Amino acid sequence: MRFGDLFEFKQPVTPSTKVVLGVAAWCLLLLGWHWAATWRGEVSPLFPGPLQVLEALRELFFERGFISDVWSSLTRIGISFALAALIAIPLGVLMGSFASVSAFFNPLVSAFRYLPAPAFIPLLLMWLGTGDEQKIALLMLGVVWFLITLVSDVTSQVPQDFIETSKTLGGSKRIVLWTVVVRSALPGIVDTCRQMMAVSWTYLVIAEIVAATDGIGAMMMRARRFVHVDEIMAGIVVIGVLGLLCDLGFRALHWWWFPYLRRRAS
Repeated sequence: MRFGDLFEFKQPVTPSTKVVLGVAAWCLLLLGWHWAATWRGEVSPLFPGPLQVLEALRELFFERGFISDVWSSLTRIGISFALAALIAIPLGVLMGSFASVSAFFNPLVSAFRYLPAPAFIPLLLMWLGTGDEQKIALLMLGVVWFLITLVSDVTSQVPQDFIETSKTLGGSKRIVLWTVVVRSALPGIVDTCRQMMAVSWTYLVIAEIVAATDGIGAMMMRARRFVHVDEIMAGIVVIGVLGLLCDLGFRALHWWWFPYLRRRAS
């Protein structure tokens, strides 16, 4: 591929080109980070470079049992997102399929969507205490309202011709909803879950800074107390890597479940 072809409007690139460009972006980021941390000749403890953060990661994982904190955070993310999906997907499908259901729920969902999840922390602490229940509830509240809206939008985009054809062939409302509407919207629902998983990770540190004894956020707050900036940045790196792995997992699920979309793209 020629260099000029990279800047053609909406021109797809080959998988190998995607890999090369992605690796180049990360290399430039790391080089820029290293230069910014060392350009004065010595590394500041308030802005460590990538090598110092890598050493902090090694120490955290191999000497201080950081893997247990990572597992605690992963468990909270997994449980909270599963609960949010169990609520949002059925409700979003019904709202996108039936105007009456949307008219009933949409004013409530729209109002709660604009409320910041951290505003519920005092109430959750009083209702659920300082344990995992409070943190899982906060993480769930951070994504469930947006997930309902996005699933509803995806479902409403199912072509009306599909529904009318299935009704003409004698399909009941239940059959049409399950075999036509849900299955047509499912690729978009999986992609929506992938996008909202990123939002769930952004609330993790907020959920774990309040009376937490374990988790990535709790480690970062302990590091802040002793001004260990390298450990704070190490925690940020771990969250980024875990979020990327979750994103790749949803992409792989989408690729595996919907092979007809792969053929269409090719």
